[in-house]
Amino acid sequence: MKKLGFGCMRLPLTNPEDPTSVDLEQFCKMIDTFIDNGFTYFDTAYPYHQRQSELFVKKALVERYPRNSFTLADKLPVPFMKTKEDAKRIFDEQLEKCGVNYFDYYLLHSLNRNHYQTALKFGCFDFIKKMKEEGKIREIGFSFHDTADILDQILTEHPEMDFV
Repeated sequence: MKKLGFGCMRLPLTNPEDPTSVDLEQFCKMIDTFIDNGFTYFDTAYPYHQRQSELFVKKALVERYPRNSFTLADKLPVPFMKTKEDAKRIFDEQLEKCGVNYFDYYLLHSLNRNHYQTALKFGCFDFIKKMKEEGKIREIGFSFHDTADILDQILTEHPEMDFV
């Protein structure tokens, strides 16, 4: 895999005041150019574009390219978690919104000292491990926003993570 990913977080808009007004035609052209140049990694997340990014990824990528021609990453929004059941509900919603049966990469989103405690409290590590065992995720990991000692703690306590 080439070492450049396409982040679906700051997509072109038809109305700069409305983050849900993604310019689908321009987004499709951007994806086509990216793929035409041999790149395959796309990254989205639940909160991007006011929870609409995954729908635009479905329209611009998933519905236009064979599933085996790209890799797709998505993220469990740990900061949004209020109950243990949120993980399954959100994950299922993400699969549906993206129009896929599995994610190539799936991350616990934005871990730091506080969000790590939330992830532990709601069993998020166990949840993504289970989804991997069920074939709904190929690789599990997390995005990180804190100090080296917290990163070391998470990696020490969760060696099952495939990537950060």
